[in-house]
Amino acid sequence: MREASLDVGLESLRTELTGYCYRMLGSGFEAEDAVQETLVRAWRSRERYDARRGSLRTWVYRIATNICLDMLRSPQRRARAIDLGGPATGGGDLGPPLPEQHWVQPVPDALVLPAHADPEETALRRETVRLALVAALQRLPARQRAVLILRDVLCWRAEEVADLLDAGVAAVNSALQRARATLRAADLTAGDVLRPADAAQRDLLARYCDAFARHDVAALVALLHEDATMSMPPFAWRLRGRDRIAEALRDPRGSCAGSRLVPTAANGSPAFWQTRPGPGGRHVPFALVLLDVAGGRVRGIVTYLDADRLWPLFVRAGADVPVPPAVART
Repeated sequence: MREASLDVGLESLRTELTGYCYRMLGSGFEAEDAVQETLVRAWRSRERYDARRGSLRTWVYRIATNICLDMLRSPQRRARAIDLGGPATGGGDLGPPLPEQHWVQPVPDALVLPAHADPEETALRRETVRLALVAALQRLPARQRAVLILRDVLCWRAEEVADLLDAGVAAVNSALQRARATLRAADLTAGDVLRPADAAQRDLLARYCDAFARHDVAALVALLHEDATMSMPPFAWRLRGRDRIAEALRDPRGSCAGSRLVPTAANGSPAFWQTRPGPGGRHVPFALVLLDVAGGRVRGIVTYLDADRLWPLFVRAGADVPVPPAVART
């Protein structure tokens, strides 16, 4: 393959590869690193690529899978705060922050989802990068994780996966059955992905943002599911239940008064930059908020407090974020 054609071919795979690596690793930052290393290795070993033995896509996915498997040798499993087990914790004391590698990290849609897919395909892809599913994938052994993503998300044939992993078809099918059983046991209740054309969802989100901007706790709580959850990585602090969330929102020590929510696109879900007044009164991003919505109610609120680290990831991804100039970082 000529070098110019290889360049084009590799670059055309970047978004889908990043989505694959994100599902494998649970971190947009690590997915970026894995994809960059994949493309570098592919370029350096380009003389060994033989189109007669398989497509460029299959060859590159083999490289990406091996890189992800190497990166997953750490015993640390990424999770959401709500998945940590034990009783939910509340109160004004958030406790000590946990290391970044402890958490499933959010990812901009622009980094992992095709930009020009049809609406039905886009909705399906959004489902596969939701926080709850990515967190559940982290429960699987690394090779089972790869098998499940390749078979059930990317729709590869068992023979293709077996060839990629240097395994037998029977072993791949067995790994897939075990992985599916683990996810079924996780009892993943499907939330609603972001559906910009859905008038009911748009109305719910508009009312939520309006109540948040007015710091109207009663109006906010009225939009929550009775068993709603709230968490704020990198802290293990978490709440379950509308009444406990209302109590936390009314706590003056953690007041969000004066903050706003500005829409963005992350994890295929309703997502917002939480901004607050900075120097000179200009609003600056303070946190990234992901909502889990279902049945016309907000069922989960995850607020990532490390906006200084996350914002550049969205900028690099070229995320289509409708942030007005007054909200730009200073």
